[in-house]
Amino acid sequence: MYLPAHFAETRPEVLRDFMRVHPLATIVMHGPAGLAADPVPVIHSADPPPFGRLRGHVARANPLWQEAGVGIDVLVLFQGPGAYVSPNWYPSKRQNHKAVPTWNYLTVQARGRLRAVDDPAWLRGLLDELTAVHEADFAGPWRLDEAPADYLERMLAAIVGIEIDIAEIVGKWKLSQNQPPANRAGVVAGLEAAGSPEALAVAAPMRRRESEA
Repeated sequence: MYLPAHFAETRPEVLRDFMRVHPLATIVMHGPAGLAADPVPVIHSADPPPFGRLRGHVARANPLWQEAGVGIDVLVLFQGPGAYVSPNWYPSKRQNHKAVPTWNYLTVQARGRLRAVDDPAWLRGLLDELTAVHEADFAGPWRLDEAPADYLERMLAAIVGIEIDIAEIVGKWKLSQNQPPANRAGVVAGLEAAGSPEALAVAAPMRRRESEA
């Protein structure tokens, strides 16, 4: 990923939180059949250091786990919000018209070695953990043991676990850092006026950065 220094996000706690908030990752692998990209919900754990491990599962029919075998290098993409930035939002444009459109966005990329885990007990533990995380905000959280035992056994047999030990992780927060303060303020105002969920989700970290500066 092209990453100018002024767009780099390096704080480990920020990157970990981003992966937690955006758990549906895209796993990119170059296997025998060429490049493949699979969206997979994953969960991050701190061990092993320094970057931790990602765990998830895929359908048994998915060739991803078969091609991974005991280990294959993969790129894991966590995509956050993104929004169009109009040149009309820059005060400087009204002075000299030297402005062009762009996009602001947040993204994290992790590289590591993926391996398959074909172990029912491991899978059950993973699914209990995933369910607890994603059901936590509901008034009546669903639990895995609510499903009939024979049905659950068939479902478990239809999936295979995967885990990725992270070797490298980079974050890119493209939030108009290359613009002067007046233009950044104009972008925040423009995004907030646009009012879409994506625009507001990009404006929020821009406001935080300005308040912390």
